[in-house]
Amino acid sequence: MRRVRYEKNGGPEVLFVEAVPTPTPGVGELLVRNEAIGVTLPTVRKVREGSEPGPLGGEVAGTVVAVGPEVTGFAVGDLVTGLAFADGYAELTLLHQAMSSHVPQGATAVDAVALVRSGLVARGAHEAGRPRPGESVLVTAAASTVGAFAVQHARNAGATRVVAAVSDLAKADFVRALGADEVVRYDDASWGEPVDVVLDGVGGELLGPAVRALAAGGRLVAFSSGGGSVDAYELLVRSASVTGFQMAAIARNQPDLYARWRDELWAAFRAGTVRPSVHTTLPLTDAAHAHALIEARANLGKVVLVP
Repeated sequence: MRRVRYEKNGGPEVLFVEAVPTPTPGVGELLVRNEAIGVTLPTVRKVREGSEPGPLGGEVAGTVVAVGPEVTGFAVGDLVTGLAFADGYAELTLLHQAMSSHVPQGATAVDAVALVRSGLVARGAHEAGRPRPGESVLVTAAASTVGAFAVQHARNAGATRVVAAVSDLAKADFVRALGADEVVRYDDASWGEPVDVVLDGVGGELLGPAVRALAAGGRLVAFSSGGGSVDAYELLVRSASVTGFQMAAIARNQPDLYARWRDELWAAFRAGTVRPSVHTTLPLTDAAHAHALIEARANLGKVVLVP
């Protein structure tokens, strides 16, 4: 089978395709023939900044072609989606059944990688911010896959004002169509009237403006892999708070909640109240181009690789 690997740090130009043996599923594992692979910012950052070259993990969706011992609830021929910790950028991927779920009838593999993981992160970040109906919400990276869901979720949950923060106002029409009332650029001197909740998917230097955008008693949810630091004095003068959110902790420690959120997400998809946004689909051999789109912040929604 073919898979994408990187051998040194520095950017998408170090990605290359190699031929490797087809893996055999172990205990509790599914072997999936990938039909869609989601490209995420954490994976792009791993290539750019990581210290351990190797195969790339990520979000995948496809058809089960073999199952390992002790697998329950899955069979050959099932369309599934899940998170792979290795060989995600490949024609065939091993998924552990605990990290896998069925794709409902009527949805495609591309729908699944554009919807499940990103939609769950957006839902979880929203829950961590505890916004009440009638409050205002600001979403950074609003044109990303997670950001697009966060904008939709804030609107559906009763926010009276949804502000989308983006890198370029060329993305304004896209985020307004998702439900944003206002659009601001990261480098604007002001992000408008203060908001009750900020959902930050960028981190780094953007944490400062994100805190300053909070109203009295406001809440910032940091769910980015971008790191950064917060000025405690800025929190003090606003009586504001910061909460970190990681979806992996929910999946690991609260599997029932994770499953309920996932089922509700699919129900919302079927009802048409949330919709995944796919920027483009590219061949597996174009993984470097896919990473370049993410790094340039040129995408409106999900970038998907199709083996």
